[in-house]
Amino acid sequence: MADTSIPSFKAADLVIQLSSSLKTKPDVGEFGSVFTDHMLTIEWTATEGWKAPFIRPFGNLTLHPASTSLQNAIQLFEGLKAYRGDDNQLRLFRPMLNMNRMANSARRTCLPTFDQSELLECIRKLVEIEQDWVPHSDVASLYIRPTFVSTESLGIKKPTRALLYVILSPAGFYFKTTDAVSLWADPKYTRAWKGGTGDCKMGGNYGCSLYAQYEAVDYGCQQVLWLYGDDHQVTEAGTMNVFLHWINENGDEELATPPLDGIILPGVTRRSILELSRKWGEFAVTERYITMDQLCCAVKQQRVKEMFGCGTACMVCPIGRVVYQGQDLHIPHQDAKVTTRIAKELTDIQYGRTPSDWAFLV
Repeated sequence: MADTSIPSFKAADLVIQLSSSLKTKPDVGEFGSVFTDHMLTIEWTATEGWKAPFIRPFGNLTLHPASTSLQNAIQLFEGLKAYRGDDNQLRLFRPMLNMNRMANSARRTCLPTFDQSELLECIRKLVEIEQDWVPHSDVASLYIRPTFVSTESLGIKKPTRALLYVILSPAGFYFKTTDAVSLWADPKYTRAWKGGTGDCKMGGNYGCSLYAQYEAVDYGCQQVLWLYGDDHQVTEAGTMNVFLHWINENGDEELATPPLDGIILPGVTRRSILELSRKWGEFAVTERYITMDQLCCAVKQQRVKEMFGCGTACMVCPIGRVVYQGQDLHIPHQDAKVTTRIAKELTDIQYGRTPSDWAFLV
């Protein structure tokens, strides 16, 4: 039900202008390389409020060169997917969690509030129009990228103009290989810090990570394992949340992930994995701090069972190696039973093989 207390656009006011020239739909290519025929745009000004949502042909945006989204990174984004099930029904996976996270990011960026359920209905309509772009595959999907930018000109101030838009892109595997990824851990780089915006999905969190990412490649690794604090706490891996399945210091079997303390992005996949694995009741499932000393010791003592990253783009990705301060930590991944089980249970829900209230029908 829409929250009428929030001054928001309404999906009922949606204006639709269909393209007169549709693209030939290619095979699913590299992530983010191909986009669908239409997009959703919604403009806002402080004086007039939200304008009517508009689905229109996909095209370039017109932004003033002094827009503070470009000058001061007043912008944010989200990421979710539409899946074509074995029954040909289209489904989104827990999309209100993405809408709520986007609203939280907007508040942190001083961008205007909106009704999350109204945005979700606009997105549902856009996906419905573009349904032929959703791959007929259980290893591919339609990536949905809501984006919210300030169109205010120069000045460090609360925006008085903004644009919310949504684009769609067919997506296969995020990484070029399905093998376990290797991580480079070096405490000289920090992804986020207490009191910062690490728990929000803002572009600035990602652009500043590129330098370290390419340094990781120089060390023979694919991604960065981000550390924090003097004790080198594990936080995230690349753009993924991290899970460790191990026998902990007390001798107990445990699936652990760093807690949401303002540094960690509250991932939808992360939350879903916690909820799924807790229902199993087979081992402890915790949100706790994990330091590199603890991880190194556990690897040396052969207490690590498996380690994986997760996120909307990559889903569930096994981790096979961590390079840290001259140590080459090899993580078991050939028989990663928990990683495999979690990936299967999630995809079974997303593609409709397992009924679940986590699946939102388009």
